[in-house]
Amino acid sequence: GEIKIEIDRARFEQDSRWDGLKGYITNTRLGKDQIIENYNNLWKIEKAFRIAKSDLKIRPVYHRAQRRIEAHICIAFVAYKVYKELERLLKEKQSELSPEKAIDIAKGIYTVRVTIPSSQQTVSKTIILNESQRKLADLFGF
Repeated sequence: GEIKIEIDRARFEQDSRWDGLKGYITNTRLGKDQIIENYNNLWKIEKAFRIAKSDLKIRPVYHRAQRRIEAHICIAFVAYKVYKELERLLKEKQSELSPEKAIDIAKGIYTVRVTIPSSQQTVSKTIILNESQRKLADLFGF
């Protein structure tokens, strides 16, 4: 039935003094400016973890042996570096494509290599199926 609500006005007023303020608690010996700068860059680390988990799909890890776990993490790190290099190149080429979209487009591009038995000559042909693949191929020169 009945609900009774009370507000502790003293605590409410005390809490309101902190509105709009942000505080940092740390155990480092860094200066306040360095602490704030590091905290402001936290979003980059969080973005890296998001990319690693979602786009690169590095989780879950089903390995038990130390060597295999380290290899898995190493491969994930290399994949992340390749991703970041793609991101850098797309920005450098002033492309509006995101790395995710470029990867999605590239998944449908294939190169076929055929060796002619009589001459042992190898012929390669890259198969471009649509306009978005053509734009990506032109952008990266393949």
